Amino acid sequence: MKNVIEFIEDTAGRFPDKIACSFDQVTYTYSELQTKAKNIAGNLIDFTKPQDPIILFMEKNCETLIGLWGVVYSGCCYTVIDPLLPEQRISSIIDTLAAKCIMTTAEHISTLEKLGYNGKIINIYNILDKDNSSENEIRLKTIMDNQCDIDPLYIMFTSGSTGSPKGVVISHRSVIDFINYFTELFNIYSDDVIGNQAPWDFDVSVKDIYSAVKTGAALEIIPRKKFSFPKELVDLLEEKKVTTLIWAVSALCILSSRNIFEYKVPSCVSKIIFSGEVMPINHYRIWRKTYPDALFVNVYGPTEITCNCLYYIVEKEFEGDIIPAGKPFPNERVFLVNDEGQIVEKSDFDQIGEIYVSGTAVGLGYYNNKTATETNFIQSPLNNSFIENIYCTGDLGYYNKDGLLCFSSRKDFQIKHMGHRIELGEIEAALYSINGIVRVCCIFDEKKIICFYEGENNKKTIIKELNQKLPYYMIPAVFEQLESLPITKNGKIDRKKLLDDFNGKK
Repeated sequence: MKNVIEFIEDTAGRFPDKIACSFDQVTYTYSELQTKAKNIAGNLIDFTKPQDPIILFMEKNCETLIGLWGVVYSGCCYTVIDPLLPEQRISSIIDTLAAKCIMTTAEHISTLEKLGYNGKIINIYNILDKDNSSENEIRLKTIMDNQCDIDPLYIMFTSGSTGSPKGVVISHRSVIDFINYFTELFNIYSDDVIGNQAPWDFDVSVKDIYSAVKTGAALEIIPRKKFSFPKELVDLLEEKKVTTLIWAVSALCILSSRNIFEYKVPSCVSKIIFSGEVMPINHYRIWRKTYPDALFVNVYGPTEITCNCLYYIVEKEFEGDIIPAGKPFPNERVFLVNDEGQIVEKSDFDQIGEIYVSGTAVGLGYYNNKTATETNFIQSPLNNSFIENIYCTGDLGYYNKDGLLCFSSRKDFQIKHMGHRIELGEIEAALYSINGIVRVCCIFDEKKIICFYEGENNKKTIIKELNQKLPYYMIPAVFEQLESLPITKNGKIDRKKLLDDFNGKK
């Protein structure tokens, strides 16, 4: 298998009349998805060539999914841009890609014109039903026959939280390899309904989109606004009989922090796979109590290595304070390197090292950014005999006594305070072990540690508990109690906004 098109060809052949995707009141079968995607591809191939990047400047919905598959059928690669992003970021992505074509909808064309985009702008609804399949069938087949599995499938841009956003290039082979293992390990089948939470410019969505089309499962695209109204969200999960949640931790916490299960428990949920941040133990226990027989999986990995490289199937009676990131997915190699450039052995438990990843899942680098690629995608320090490309994640981890890898913190969050090297993630872990703490984030600013938290606890009570868990130099100097911590569109705690708002009060 060398092209993800083979997923949709196989599934549309086996389940032509099965629902492929649903959004609000709109649904498409796998046969319709395939036919309309080919229509779009036929309208692209006259002015594109294979491997060209094409932008989908659209909110996520069924038509965006069709457009995405149309790009893939044309032999090109795609980037999804959320129209709600700041104009500066939109311009940066467009400039980096130098895309010949942007597919969008009528209401967003004026934005592109305002930004000065001078390439081809296509209203997707003008070509969605423009059937030219018979005249282009041979051309499309020729394109696919000439493709290699290392050709780019998508370019997904990082958040840019620590600098300019970078476009991660992921190949067909990486997605095929990962999704085959992902769906097998976690028992995703054709009778599943996958509830898509993640934005489509965030790599968690890759697991939703390709797990569905690989297995014949239905993709239920959940409107973003539902996550602001938890009762409507659980109503939708029940109405659509959603079985599988592949969600960011913050999205799960929206429900568990609001006692929403006292209102309704969606009855079909059987698989809960979470990522993006460390899952707070108190939230995990709420979910486990609600779904005692469900499969719970913690997965870890940056965008640069095709979604995830580590997984841990959480035991029913989990007793630890931190849920491990776990063990490598098949065909991926994950190891730790300490500050001296030495490999951290599993027997050296609790020793911190940077997480490095090798294997088919590793991306092709950053699009049009040679400097960043050469910095982060390097030759494996374990191999001096032949080329073995690895990715340096910038994340810190350690092995526990069971030999499982645990996420510690970002290298960016490692600080020097009062003469001591401190992991902010360790402080956060200690805070999460305190009853009553709902969500927490620690930031180092102006030589002091600031703790932002949701929960009923007061500062005095928290410090008393922390004194039993941490040395004095790790106790935050400032505690800011908030009704809710802000999150980014990708479902992670928005550290920049926290600090900006805090400093704005001064």
